[in-house]
Amino acid sequence: MAAGKEIRGKIKSVENTKKITKAMEMVAASKMRKAQDRMRAARPYSDKIRNIAANLGQAHPDYVHPFMLVNESKTAGFIVVTTDKGLCGGMNTNVLRSVTNKLRDLQAEGVSSQAVAIGNKGLGFLNRIGAKVVAHVTQLGDTPHLEKLIGPVKVLLDAYVKGEINAVYLCYTKFINTMKQEAVVEQLLPLSANKIQAEAAASGKQHAWDYIYEPDAQSVIDDLLVRYAEALVYQAVAENMASEQSARMVAMKAATDNAGNVIAELKLVYNKTRQAAITKELSEIVAGAAAV
Repeated sequence: MAAGKEIRGKIKSVENTKKITKAMEMVAASKMRKAQDRMRAARPYSDKIRNIAANLGQAHPDYVHPFMLVNESKTAGFIVVTTDKGLCGGMNTNVLRSVTNKLRDLQAEGVSSQAVAIGNKGLGFLNRIGAKVVAHVTQLGDTPHLEKLIGPVKVLLDAYVKGEINAVYLCYTKFINTMKQEAVVEQLLPLSANKIQAEAAASGKQHAWDYIYEPDAQSVIDDLLVRYAEALVYQAVAENMASEQSARMVAMKAATDNAGNVIAELKLVYNKTRQAAITKELSEIVAGAAAV
């Protein structure tokens, strides 16, 4: 029964793995609810400040912030948001594939790139492909903290203000629902009125906002656009964390179900092996009795 003992060992091993994946599924489900609540609470603020900042491109005030100007540099900046841990399905793979495609397109146009990595997975990927990583932040935990994010991101924002890069792209995984997450690569800078005009045309709201600035346009716009960058980066990290927990819960559920299927198959093989051994012993006993 050496084969039977080996199969029993495999069954025990898979059962232990199933217990672990089940526990991870339950933990991810608990964290997912909190992450989704945090992400949904931040969405209205980020959407509103995104609309206001985009409309400033149409307002044409006396003061034009550097974020609204188009630089002629041949370098682009990327903020790549990924997870610190794995076991969340193909979530990181999808966003990193989108980043790779964008980098390839820019390289074909003769544009180099530099990146800020938020999360261990993105940092490791960027280092492997030889990308220039100017700053990074890892080990954010389960709750995004704005003070940890702004420092690394400010490196790219300052480079844009100096004219060293021509665009800043924000790459993250957008939460759609528990079963679906979408990899997004969107342009953070420069601010363009084209997008808001397209959205207005699609919704049938063709209008331009006129603003009264107090105390003056420069003070208001400077503070607003700093908040704009902070809000969008925070929202991207919050979306990514909600997507991470959802993807991990689904992946661990699939792993638990697969472990159950493997256990059922191994038990079937074990029973067949045991039955074959019993049949062989009975045959030997009958043959021995017949010989006597």
